[in-house]
Amino acid sequence: MSDKYFTVNIRAYLDKDEPTYIGEESLYDLLSDFSCPKNPDVEYFLLHNAIEFTKKDQSITYLVFDAEDASLVGYFSLTVKPITVRASNISKTMAKKLSRVSILDEETQSYTTAAYLIAQLGKNYSLPKNKRIPGNILLGFALETISSLKYSVGGVMEFLECEDNEFLLSFYTQNHFKPFDTRITASQNNESHTLHQLLKFI
Repeated sequence: MSDKYFTVNIRAYLDKDEPTYIGEESLYDLLSDFSCPKNPDVEYFLLHNAIEFTKKDQSITYLVFDAEDASLVGYFSLTVKPITVRASNISKTMAKKLSRVSILDEETQSYTTAAYLIAQLGKNYSLPKNKRIPGNILLGFALETISSLKYSVGGVMEFLECEDNEFLLSFYTQNHFKPFDTRITASQNNESHTLHQLLKFI
């Protein structure tokens, strides 16, 4: 990946045995400059949930910094979750790959398996435009981290969810993710909206 940036697992700031330990209060201060008005849920997660979710092993958040001035340019959060994919929504080639690592429900013709989830991905819009990290590089760091996990523990699939937004859908499909389903969810203000689910074999 680009040597203009580096990533830090926030455990490094929370573990007293690590030389990088700064504690929760200082970590919250570090995160407080992050802003993502294009997706308030992404901003809310980092500022209110990322630390607790990491402490509870629900997901792990990685911060991405500018190597030149150590400014926080973005973040991503990863976890492992079960995923269910209807055979009718994917190609025969994908179904064949999926069948090797999943359970097929004959009645619903759906495959269920564990997969790496890119639970959150967001760039810091409080920075000047010329300092913001390109989306493909930010996503690349998340994919690179998953690849290293695959090397250590296995796994064949990664997936993510995105808003019903033509730009985002185009961005992820250009990065080789394939749409396979949608679901309805509620945002922080309890308004329901559609999320598109996309998958990719590692």
